[in-house]
Amino acid sequence: MSLVVFLIAYVLRRRLDRNDHWCGDAFWRSWFHRWGRVAAGREASLWPGLLVIGLPALVLAGVEVFTVGEGMRWALYPLELLLLLMLLGAPGWRAVLRTYSDAWQRGDMQAAWHHIQERLPAAERGAALSPEAMHLSVSRALMISVFERFFLVVFWYAVGGIALAFLARGLVALAGQWPQMAARARFRKLAQVVEWVPARLLSCTFGIAGDLAGWGREIRSVFPGVGKATPDVLMISANGSLTGYALDPARFAELHPEEWPAFGGRSLSAIRDLLNRSMLVWICAFALLVIAGIL
Repeated sequence: MSLVVFLIAYVLRRRLDRNDHWCGDAFWRSWFHRWGRVAAGREASLWPGLLVIGLPALVLAGVEVFTVGEGMRWALYPLELLLLLMLLGAPGWRAVLRTYSDAWQRGDMQAAWHHIQERLPAAERGAALSPEAMHLSVSRALMISVFERFFLVVFWYAVGGIALAFLARGLVALAGQWPQMAARARFRKLAQVVEWVPARLLSCTFGIAGDLAGWGREIRSVFPGVGKATPDVLMISANGSLTGYALDPARFAELHPEEWPAFGGRSLSAIRDLLNRSMLVWICAFALLVIAGIL
């Protein structure tokens, strides 16, 4: 039944994303700013943030244990559906990528940068980047956003239920939205721990959903990739899995200069298609594990 709950949540969430509705980030910001006040001099402390996400996760785990013990597991499914709708989703990207691609098609790189800069990490906003570097930055931001808001949640929901999914997504939210800037880098390190396995699992999935031969040439540099950050793992493996130099703008411009105006839109479309096919692989694997009685 957990698979059915997830599938319903996934379909509804995709529809909400298409209409830019119900952004989960707004919930995290509101939650953190309400309970994220700390005493002066303790801005780098992790405990306030860990308690903010840890206590609800413990409550969810306790409720799940209780309902299973009472033979009422079905009573938790509506709550799981609601929480998955909040934890999943990356609204806002659809419109941004469309305007970015249109500006790229016109050759107006300044307008393209203007449309996309708010979606990039703070360190990269306002930077004077070349079109090639700008597009790689956009591609990286899109890929990590989809990973953290879909694949990460799906993995931990399948492994440990809604409590672990909430905890993992909460750590990622702390790394990006906790009010105390001094603690964000430390939360980022904790988030990398919960991202380590699903990121490498997704990088392997790229080989199934994309160009297996090209993926095989790149995967050795990122697997297991103990010291590599999640964005690097995903970008390198995705680059090998995509054909047509979709993640190599410099090489594409060298080989196909006449098609350069269409590169931005084509590249982003290829990345989104790869991510969609990869999610389909994960859903099929989820279903097979349920049928086998493992989950």
